Amino acid sequence: METKSILLSKSDYKFLNEHLEKAIMSDYNKSRLKEEVKNAQIFEDDELPTDVVSLYTEAKIEATDNGQTFVFKLVLPKDANIKQQKVSIFAPISIALWGYQTGDLINWEMPDGIKEFKIIAVRKLAENEH
Repeated sequence: METKSILLSKSDYKFLNEHLEKAIMSDYNKSRLKEEVKNAQIFEDDELPTDVVSLYTEAKIEATDNGQTFVFKLVLPKDANIKQQKVSIFAPISIALWGYQTGDLINWEMPDGIKEFKIIAVRKLAENEH
């Protein structure tokens, strides 16, 4: 398992801690996320590197097994709209990516088993994109 710490802003750290217990995910993912949050590097909200996946970012990822790419905009649940590639921050893929940077590899348990993804690019969403 990777030992790299995830990077979180103070507000993301607080948000994740508050919602972790009631999040609906597999035991594997929940225990993994708890460990990642516990060992995270915490930044002031305005000092988080811009290539870190967090709320209101767009992430382009690639499945390492087949090279398929996906683009997600991580938004609050009320703004989620799959047609616009807007995914709730509580969706399993969002939680898997949260705190990782461009170039990182993530292993996450999906319905069909543990998958590995590479983060290709991350960008902050403009206000009008949320």
